[in-house]
Amino acid sequence: MPRYKLTVEYDGRPFCGWQRQANGPSVQAVIERAIRAFSGETVTIGGAGRTDTGVHALGQVAHADLSKDWPARTVLGALNFHCQPDPVAILACEKMHQGFDARFSAIRRAYRYRIVNRVPPLTHEAGLAWHVKSELDAAAMHEAAQVFVGHHDFTTFRHSRCQAKSPEKTLEMFTVRRNGDVVTAECASRSFLHNQVRSMVGTLRLVGEGRWGAADVRAALDARDRTACGPVAPADGLYLTQVDYRSAADDLAADQAWRGRQAELSDADT
Repeated sequence: MPRYKLTVEYDGRPFCGWQRQANGPSVQAVIERAIRAFSGETVTIGGAGRTDTGVHALGQVAHADLSKDWPARTVLGALNFHCQPDPVAILACEKMHQGFDARFSAIRRAYRYRIVNRVPPLTHEAGLAWHVKSELDAAAMHEAAQVFVGHHDFTTFRHSRCQAKSPEKTLEMFTVRRNGDVVTAECASRSFLHNQVRSMVGTLRLVGEGRWGAADVRAALDARDRTACGPVAPADGLYLTQVDYRSAADDLAADQAWRGRQAELSDADT
């Protein structure tokens, strides 16, 4: 059974998030419906990140198993056709081995948060960025963001209903830069807690406005208390931009391990 890796872009505004839910449309459901429309198969796809309601993606990754060995180009074209008119696009499709898993094979996820920092209201970017009228000091935000880099207990910056077993994460980088009216925050880690990025960006806004300093961010982090977090930034400005995976050699080893487990299961059944 061939496994396909899908690189996905979407506008999160119409969706209740990536994951299929009973209370509204999801990106996962759109792609699964598109697969059923062209192949006749009902499948469950796996995703690298469970983005929340209204969160966007430029480089989400999913995997799907199909019983027929379709050419990757055929799958790409068919999915893009059947995803319409929903704002979901499959940017790339490639065949993978069974050891590949969009979620568990990932070694790094990168997010971008966009703030439009101006007084006039947003027109073209409404719903695609956080509109902040008060002037922000991006350099001060960048300095304070370095508090988050490294291995920490991020209890303060996780949603109260976060299901992660541990609040500890290792943030590899966190930058904040200004280009005209746009302030962009970018961060990367192997994985993130529920609402972690939005919680950190919302707290950094306090720094940008001069109400907090880096020491206040450090105190909030060390408090390990959700009530110490600043206001959570809205979903509008958040984008999952990229998911990185293991090297080809590591992938081969994973595939061989998977085949070995399948053989053991087969032997056990006989």
